[in-house]
Amino acid sequence: MQIIDIPAPDAERLVPLLQDLHALHVEHQPGRHRPDPDSGDLARWLEDWLAQDGVHALAAESPQGALLGYVIYVLEDRSALPVRTPEKRAMLHHISVADAWQRMGVGKRLMEAMRTRALKDGATVIATNYAPFNTASAALMQSMGLEPVLTMAEWRA
Repeated sequence: MQIIDIPAPDAERLVPLLQDLHALHVEHQPGRHRPDPDSGDLARWLEDWLAQDGVHALAAESPQGALLGYVIYVLEDRSALPVRTPEKRAMLHHISVADAWQRMGVGKRLMEAMRTRALKDGATVIATNYAPFNTASAALMQSMGLEPVLTMAEWRA
């Protein structure tokens, strides 16, 4: 397995893994997520997102060229506020590992690669959020030293 960059023109390679990740969210939070989004729409959305400044995608690729998992993160410069020191934050937005490769270290390798690159690019904070049902993500984040600092709640009509 090697960790590779996924540039915007290759975004469609992420779609099958994104569909798996999205299906998990639809299953647990159907009122919050649209079921079965069009794969072409997902590819275009990912391509546009990855083309933005500061947005990065890394993938774990098998020797045969199959994607085993991916992460998408954004490097954000956050200015000082009267109540907060300035920081450069690497915000992890997506992590997905193919079912057959879960619990085999793929997610950990992706997180390590993200952390290494983000720190090299000047990040002083690595952050993410995850749904309460996603205990696998919570365990992975905790194993990587990320600890909960906020709780977000919402109401939906």
